[in-house]
Amino acid sequence: MRAGAFLKVVVLDRHAVSTSQPIGLRGINPVPARPRGVGSLAWLLLPCLASGCASLLPHGSIRTASPFASFDEARAAIERVVPYRTRTSELRELGFDLHDSANMREVPYPEVVARIAPNPSIPLDLLDAGIRDCIVARQACRAYEFKLSEQTRQRTGAFLLDFLNFRRTTLVTGWHFEGLLIVRDDLVLFRNHGGEPQVQRTEQQSNPLGPLQPAGEASGGLLLR
Repeated sequence: MRAGAFLKVVVLDRHAVSTSQPIGLRGINPVPARPRGVGSLAWLLLPCLASGCASLLPHGSIRTASPFASFDEARAAIERVVPYRTRTSELRELGFDLHDSANMREVPYPEVVARIAPNPSIPLDLLDAGIRDCIVARQACRAYEFKLSEQTRQRTGAFLLDFLNFRRTTLVTGWHFEGLLIVRDDLVLFRNHGGEPQVQRTEQQSNPLGPLQPAGEASGGLLLR
């Protein structure tokens, strides 16, 4: 009886071993696999930490439709307009088409008077001849305003801080031109211009929460409601 029992136990143990995990690996947890995305992202960011990767930062430009490539070109063109000599038909050749120009606005007569003669106490004879004749002509006087510009926005600074939304620095460059032409019938009475020949400013934004900043601002807005 004892020998038979011994043999039976041995057979059962052998069967259990053959259908279970190897004895040498029992109690050992498998090593979890590393997420593929994390490793790939780390390899992509590693060169940026060394070189800066400024070329990967976003950039863009805004340019209004205009025949002029710079502020100086627009200024030189409007300075070729001679009051009481230049006809409206000649303005198109100079780049100021009164009938088919983008970013051109026809100014209503009441606004024209408010702009060219803001102080009604000044006598007419002290005003520019073109302004004086425009006021006298009333509705026959028309004014055209041109607003032309070009702007480039380039993000600069540390790539990692920008990428994680901790600190972003944007360099804005370009130019902005405004021109005014006052005409009566088909004759130019007055011209003027202004603007910014060279726009250059730096915009900085700091976010202490980094990538969590938008969520924090949204939560704060909900709490204030």
